[in-house]
Amino acid sequence: MDDQLIRNLKEAGKATEVVRLDNGSEVLLLPHGGRVLGLFATSDADNFYWTNPVLKDPAAARAHFDSDAWQNSGGDRTWLAPEIDFFFPKYPDLTVYHQPRQFDAHAYTVEKINGRPGLRTEFEIQHAKQEAPIRLRLTKSIESVANPLRHETTWKELGGVTFAGYGLHTTLEFGSSPAPQVPVGLWHLIQMPHGGEMIVPTYGPVQPKIVFGDIPPGDLAILPSAIRYQMTAKDEQKIGLRAVSCTGRAAYIYEAHGSWHIVLRNFFVNPSGEYVDAPWTEPNDLGYGVQACNVNGKWGIFSELEYHIPAIGVPGAPARSEDFAQVWAYRGSLAQIARIARELLGVGIDK
Repeated sequence: MDDQLIRNLKEAGKATEVVRLDNGSEVLLLPHGGRVLGLFATSDADNFYWTNPVLKDPAAARAHFDSDAWQNSGGDRTWLAPEIDFFFPKYPDLTVYHQPRQFDAHAYTVEKINGRPGLRTEFEIQHAKQEAPIRLRLTKSIESVANPLRHETTWKELGGVTFAGYGLHTTLEFGSSPAPQVPVGLWHLIQMPHGGEMIVPTYGPVQPKIVFGDIPPGDLAILPSAIRYQMTAKDEQKIGLRAVSCTGRAAYIYEAHGSWHIVLRNFFVNPSGEYVDAPWTEPNDLGYGVQACNVNGKWGIFSELEYHIPAIGVPGAPARSEDFAQVWAYRGSLAQIARIARELLGVGIDK
């Protein structure tokens, strides 16, 4: 665990919660913004996730949290979709982009949720398709998960590899009755150190949607059963993959501190559900379940692994959204991480 990060946040006026899991992992929760700010292996201070460099200094961190700007701390966060209905207050004018502070710069309550350590919030927010603000309840809770390779020959032969992981339960529901008939979907995003590679297994060769930005030639490779996205460019670029083509796993591979890392997200894909996020200029182009965002500009320098969850508030959808996903993270040599990628993604990597 990064004790210095915890002290800096405390001096900046932001409490944290350390969750020690049965698998030996440690998870750092930041109630401000409802984030999983860090994932750590046993007795290890190296975070698998990116955190904002301003958090390295208490005074800079306090200024960051006191600012009216987006308080992007890093880690694993939860947003709402459609982006065009919550983040563009003057849509279709795209010149004003505003991250909603109601759930991203807001103190969640720390409490037990079904016996698990978690975070809870209830808030009002303006939806572009609703005249009055809507009220939403959001909960997130953490549990231990086993290393999926623990029984495999691969793991027995991979001596010295570090594992950490957790399960994330999330629920979303309207806080009023009757529920508004407007689409609202959960959207999870993990921020990781920039300069790595995203790998998303797919059912067959798939052409990703370029959501925004210009991806440099050679950075995006379409394989027979996966896409590989080198996330090293400056400025901002984003791709999207339709839920129907996604297998329910995605991973990010990067090098840091003399070791190689792979962070995998294992999640449920329901192509029959309503995935309501859409490209900014194509509001009716729905169905995207996985996205990857390369950020190297005014918001910071990091890479994002993102996935969406079918919306509530649409005809035929459940009144309550419930999601469970797992994060598996490994640290080792390039050869070891390449073998893990082959085992858990079915994709070989060449560096």
